[in-house]
Amino acid sequence: MELSDRYENLEKNMGYTFNNKKLLKNALTHSSWANESKNFLSSNERLEFLGDSVLSIVISEYLYKNRTDLEEGYLSKYRAEIVCEPSLARCAREIDIGKYLNIGRGEEMTGGRNRDSILADAMEALIAAVYLDSDLKTVSEVVLRLFEKIINEVLSGLIYRDYKTKLQEVTQKMGSERVIYKLIDEYGPDHNKMFVIEVFVGENRLGRGKGRSKKEAEQYAAMEALSKMGLI
Repeated sequence: MELSDRYENLEKNMGYTFNNKKLLKNALTHSSWANESKNFLSSNERLEFLGDSVLSIVISEYLYKNRTDLEEGYLSKYRAEIVCEPSLARCAREIDIGKYLNIGRGEEMTGGRNRDSILADAMEALIAAVYLDSDLKTVSEVVLRLFEKIINEVLSGLIYRDYKTKLQEVTQKMGSERVIYKLIDEYGPDHNKMFVIEVFVGENRLGRGKGRSKKEAEQYAAMEALSKMGLI
């Protein structure tokens, strides 16, 4: 079967047709397959390395241009949520990457074709392959289309880690005093008000957060506290 025929449905799912099909095949070749193959095949690990950076710049630029209300720390956390392994694996499943992966027998037998880490790595490799096959403008369009649902969910607050609960659990295990959130400031018109919250354990201020609601600001304050503690 010609490579162009084998990957036709995957390209349709992606909304992109490769000029160089070998790049696509390389992106879908796991190291376990490359190691077991009699013919010399390079794995997708180098493409994965490049794809990580390409994805980061695309999402960073999008957030920078579209969320002018956010400071650097919040931009970084949003980006981290969008490009994390579960998000990458979810995106990979939506375009059915697993079906087209070249993986070794051992990985096949242990469910590697549907493992988050393998799917996420393949997704990054695929992004790099699109970039090398085209240009930054084209790969940006592909990435933003594929990640549109995830981006919207992250920015709307539908996807976020419950940092308040995690901070509460951590401080309880440490035998610390009660966690207290204090409203420090609020500003802006009623339809677009911003709240500033600081989180304390006893007299110690651990973090500060800003959000469009008190709950959102508390989450960001807890997130900063956990970040300072080296826990996220």
